[in-house]
Amino acid sequence: MIDCTLLQNTAQQFGISLDTHALSCMDAYAEALVQTNAHINLTAITDPTDMLYKHFLDSLTVFSVCNPAQNAAWLDVGTGAGFPGAVLLAARPDLKMTFLDGTKKKLQFIADTLQTLDLTGNFVHARAEEAGQNELYREQFDFVSARAVANLRDLTEYCLPFVRIGGTFIAMKSVKTDEELHEAEHAIHMLGGKTDGVKTLSLPNGDVRTLISIKKISQTPTKYPRPSAKIAKQPLR
Repeated sequence: MIDCTLLQNTAQQFGISLDTHALSCMDAYAEALVQTNAHINLTAITDPTDMLYKHFLDSLTVFSVCNPAQNAAWLDVGTGAGFPGAVLLAARPDLKMTFLDGTKKKLQFIADTLQTLDLTGNFVHARAEEAGQNELYREQFDFVSARAVANLRDLTEYCLPFVRIGGTFIAMKSVKTDEELHEAEHAIHMLGGKTDGVKTLSLPNGDVRTLISIKKISQTPTKYPRPSAKIAKQPLR
């Protein structure tokens, strides 16, 4: 389905090593995605080369800014069809990966596919602002990732409450984010975080990616995250 040799070689350029088992899992995941996408809308990207760069390599770039400890607890917020979470899990099966999404059929696809690959994940069918107020998930994760179109200020309110003190939230953005980061700095501070690093890189197909790492240094005040309507109407400034 995807060119595993190309994926392995391009990942290596970013310092990411993939063994044959990881590559096999990713190839099978891509095939399942295309097959399921024929009757359930999971992704608009189905060309094998586009999938390799825009889904799989894009997801793997997260490992260029972090090196999770063995068995680290990881939450992928708004996971959609499983990116980056499923790809990270294929590369690091030891991760305690939790997938959060508001669309149940997408979570079911991930669960069914991981089962066939003998990979284990946890699944939360909820909106991020609701799950973030649930003690089962609040401040329980070493790493939280989100590959979302929401601006960083709002995305931080949705995601940082899940991160335990000392953990990291990694926001995956498709554009350079200097202005966005500047606008989000006050919210990051209010929510108990501190910007820990910004890495912009170019994928071999020319796409630009920016990874923003936010360290959790203190507890998030209990009133956050607020309901989504309030986040939209009264953003943290």
